[in-house]
Amino acid sequence: MTILFPRPAAAAFFSLSLGFGLSVAPAVASASGVAVHVADSTGAPLADAVAWLEPDGAASLPKPLKPAEIEQKALKFMPLVTVVQTGSRIEFPNNDKVRHHIYSFSPAHKFDQKLYSGTSATPQMFDKAGVVVLGCNIHDKMVAYVRVVDTPYFAKAGANGVGRVEAPPGKYVLKVWHFNMAGGQPAEQALLVKAGDEAGMASVRLAMKPPAAADAL
Repeated sequence: MTILFPRPAAAAFFSLSLGFGLSVAPAVASASGVAVHVADSTGAPLADAVAWLEPDGAASLPKPLKPAEIEQKALKFMPLVTVVQTGSRIEFPNNDKVRHHIYSFSPAHKFDQKLYSGTSATPQMFDKAGVVVLGCNIHDKMVAYVRVVDTPYFAKAGANGVGRVEAPPGKYVLKVWHFNMAGGQPAEQALLVKAGDEAGMASVRLAMKPPAAADAL
């Protein structure tokens, strides 16, 4: 995967090679944060990629926890990918005409909600950072992903592969993840967010799993 940052107007340009074939040039972003464009190795945009900023060093982060919702409709989880801060709750309303039995075996949050319909299921609290893969015991093709992060500064890419992470000035580690990326571990690189500068744009390329491996999920 490759992360490319635009050359700052008043800073020397350099590149750095890291693990996973990642190459980086530094960027300076505005107080409002940074826009992140995520694509695969061919340059095709990756919808549903998740980007977040973690403070570089000890910092007291706010916890503006917002409840999220993953509905079950047309025998699918909607949305496919959800990102929340640790400690957030997610509701799972069943808007199908059939009952569902949702579960997860993921270490970040194991749970099992028996057959139900409507909104009677108890919201689940996600209090550990990581990836939670959801399934349904009745409908094997149903799958969804929850990315739990230890920061309120996160965004999910749209169909154009772009997400904007809002954050105050400071030193951060930018992390980027996609549920179908090779290796599974997020790409990361240091990022400086400064007040008063033009907004930065990070272009990130991630290697994807081979089709056979992706279909096996």
